[in-house]
Amino acid sequence: MSDSINPLITEQLDALLHGETNVIANLSNASALLKQTLDDVNWAGFYLYQPETNDLILGPFQGNVACMHIENNRGVCGTALATQETQRVADVHQFAGHIACDSASNAEVVVPLTTATGKFGVMDIDSPSKDRFSADDQAVLEEFARVLLKHIDKD
Repeated sequence: MSDSINPLITEQLDALLHGETNVIANLSNASALLKQTLDDVNWAGFYLYQPETNDLILGPFQGNVACMHIENNRGVCGTALATQETQRVADVHQFAGHIACDSASNAEVVVPLTTATGKFGVMDIDSPSKDRFSADDQAVLEEFARVLLKHIDKD
């Protein structure tokens, strides 16, 4: 298993996004920070909620090409959206309904993103190693999401 995620990543994110109000720019830099900072990760990015169709569409990310649409309550990302709970999966091949966008991914953590106006999307991080993400990693990533949302949720 890889080293735990350094909690300082949340402070780096806060400094990186300071003063920027563009959502796409903030999501883009957040995904780049995750991908370049985290060990043993092959995909880091965002899926954005589309209320008109009640599904997720691919947003800014770093990694291989990805699924463009994910149905609500389908796969790890859709489950995180539907339940509004972080999904930390040690082996995605054992997750019922897993959507294999990249066959190299074996573990995944998905954090739901919710603003004052409702569902915003999910933050999705994949690893080629099974059991890559610990409970401590999950806590750091949930804090990362809270800091990110502070720079997105301006209402």
